[in-house]
Amino acid sequence: MSDLLNELHPSVAAALLEYKFDYKVMQCDPNMADTAAFCEHYKIPPARTCNAILGAGKAEPTKFACCVILATCKLDVNKKVCQLLGVKRCSFASAEQTLEVTSMQLGGVTPVGIPPLPIYIDSAVMSNEEVVLGGGNRSTKLLLPPCELLKLPGAQIVEGLGILRQ
Repeated sequence: MSDLLNELHPSVAAALLEYKFDYKVMQCDPNMADTAAFCEHYKIPPARTCNAILGAGKAEPTKFACCVILATCKLDVNKKVCQLLGVKRCSFASAEQTLEVTSMQLGGVTPVGIPPLPIYIDSAVMSNEEVVLGGGNRSTKLLLPPCELLKLPGAQIVEGLGILRQ
């Protein structure tokens, strides 16, 4: 691990500098970027690893939000995200929608450096001293104190955004 700022997605690198984040960058084998493979390969507990998931309202125009939950949880897209977005129906954004809205591929999505969107962070994320997030691409990960995420415009902590997996 080192400060590999130039390896990150350009918008992620720019946001880290703009908001004066305290962070580290970790290189990641792109084939190990998906959460389960990443945690197993790099021996990082799922309880310290975050998933950034784009929620998408079903009504037109589509409302999007970036939701950050621990890898030990699943996103409450049917109730909590619907409530937060003020929509009746919501789903996970497709890989194509995610790429179009964030310019980031699945396995590397992060709330850092995305266009202006609501950013909902599950309160359980905040219980860690440091978490792992995507670096905006499949070849890097960010390690940072979760309180740093509150520097992002539109970021808010939400109780019950993530539901613990059984």
